[in-house]
Amino acid sequence: MLSVLANFQFYQITSGDVIDPDYKNFKDFYSSFVLLFALSTGEDWNKVMFDCSRTKEDGCVEGINCGKKAFSIIFFMSLVLICSYVMLNLFILVIIQQFEKYYLPEENMLAKFKDDSVSFMKIWRQMTQDRY
Repeated sequence: MLSVLANFQFYQITSGDVIDPDYKNFKDFYSSFVLLFALSTGEDWNKVMFDCSRTKEDGCVEGINCGKKAFSIIFFMSLVLICSYVMLNLFILVIIQQFEKYYLPEENMLAKFKDDSVSFMKIWRQMTQDRY
């Protein structure tokens, strides 16, 4: 959804610090999706935001690097917040799944290890006391 929105709003921007006419741009859905996916990892999202927020007061060239300042700031800030929120929730989900798998069942691995180590120590004591 954000790729389509970025494509409609920033398709005319073909040059900038990060945006180039070949790979990193918003000219079609595929390019928009790939660029937004790279930005979701935190890679130069602020530079792309500044590329898309140049106005005529900043000395942009119409059709090459002019954007919409207010919209681009809101768009990229919300993109970073949404992606950070999703990634944080995925990280928490993995931790909770591992916790449920290993700690909550009665026959969990840690309880088995503790029982095995206690029985090992008892047998070790018996075997070493008999020799001396």
